[in-house]
Amino acid sequence: MRVVLAEDLFLLRDGLARTLTEHGFEVVAAVDNGPELLRALREEAPDVAVVDIRLPPTHTDEGLQAALTVRRERPGLPVLVLSQYVEQLYAQELLADGRGAVGYLLKDRVTRTAQFVDAVRTVAAGGTVMDPQVIARLMARSTARGTTADLTPRELDVLRLMAEGHSNAAVMAALHIGESAVAKHTAAIFAKLRIEHTPDSNRRVLAVLAYLKR
Repeated sequence: MRVVLAEDLFLLRDGLARTLTEHGFEVVAAVDNGPELLRALREEAPDVAVVDIRLPPTHTDEGLQAALTVRRERPGLPVLVLSQYVEQLYAQELLADGRGAVGYLLKDRVTRTAQFVDAVRTVAAGGTVMDPQVIARLMARSTARGTTADLTPRELDVLRLMAEGHSNAAVMAALHIGESAVAKHTAAIFAKLRIEHTPDSNRRVLAVLAYLKR
């Protein structure tokens, strides 16, 4: 599995590259700034990107924006972002397209080798991985007030597939149901989780966060 890695701290970048290599990944590029990340993602077409949100030259959201730019060019590119802190707006931006194959881990998690490697593999396979602290912060600000305990088994199946990053078409195929049934189950999920529609919220993202928190 081919990986592009972006981290500006040499020791951490080297350690992550060694860890990935030892667990069967091929690190095809290990870069330390946003422009080089953008180039590597386009030229190497990796199976997954592991990206520090804050990279030179701006040290703001250079890494995230480079990854999102290439995700728009190559929809569904798996991206696992790393951050020193919980940054809610960045997490929401990463989740917003609803395609899955994304993850957000705090950097202190990467020292737990098994957890880090499992997160990379999950994201590469199309799943969604969110740090527990990120989920807690996002849910605290969300409009979700219900719990997944209120959902039927079929609604949980739909939500599980959404959390794994599947589109409505993929949910239809996996569960052998029609478009209207997916729409009905999705509406029921939003209603039971009491996720209100507001101009600045993505209800699908909030529903996935509720599922990940369970």
